Amino acid sequence: MSTSTKKTPQSRFLRRGISKILWVKDLNDPKYPSRREINSAFSLTDAVSDIEGWALENDPIETPDMGSVFNSSIPGNDKAEKSSLTFYEDQFSDAIEQQLRKGAKGYVVLLRKGDIPGSRSVDVFPAQVATRAATYSTGNEAAKFKADFTITDEPSLDRPVPQAQHRPGPGEDCDTGHHQGHHDGDHDGDHVDVTVVSTTKTTETEATVREHDADEG
Repeated sequence: MSTSTKKTPQSRFLRRGISKILWVKDLNDPKYPSRREINSAFSLTDAVSDIEGWALENDPIETPDMGSVFNSSIPGNDKAEKSSLTFYEDQFSDAIEQQLRKGAKGYVVLLRKGDIPGSRSVDVFPAQVATRAATYSTGNEAAKFKADFTITDEPSLDRPVPQAQHRPGPGEDCDTGHHQGHHDGDHDGDHVDVTVVSTTKTTETEATVREHDADEG
C-alpha cells in the first residue's frame, strides 16, 4: 500500500517591494542585530536601482590523484566577490552620499524576505565603501551613482529577524507592560501623575433649599 505525502506549495515572491536593504554604522553583535538597531538603521531600499554581489563564495581546491581520472576537489577559502549598490541620484538631497562616503565603514543588512520577525532571512555584511561615483549618460534615463564595497569580514548569513518591540498601550507601564492604576516611579519624564479632584457646591445648594422652604411656610 502506497502512501502519498501532500506537498506544501511554496510561497514564492518578487524581491522588489519585499526585500529591504539597510546601512548600519555599528552593530553590537552582527550575528544578532537587535530590533532597535534595525529600526534606527539608514534605509537604502527605496533608492536602489541595481544590486550586485553580496554573496559568500568558495574557492575550491582541486585534489586529483593517480587512482582516478576524475579531478576531485575540496572546499577552499571562502570569499565575497566585489559587491555594489547603484542608486538613483536625488537632485536636492545628498543624504545617501553622506552616509556612503569613500572609506566609510559599517554593515549592509539585507532582509531578504522582508521584516518578518523570527524569519531566518537576515544577511549581515561588514563592509567598507571602496569607491563612489556618479554615472553619466546622455540617454533617456534617471541620474544614478554607484557605490562599490569591499567585504571586510566574514558575513553573518541566515540570521533571525528580531522580534518587534512592544508598544505600551493606555494605562500600561512602559517597562513591564502590566496594567497599573498609578505610577509611583519617574520614567524619564514619560509619565505624568494626574490627580482629579471632584468638588460640589453643597453650601450654595443647601442655602437655596432652606430659603425655598421658609417662603412656603
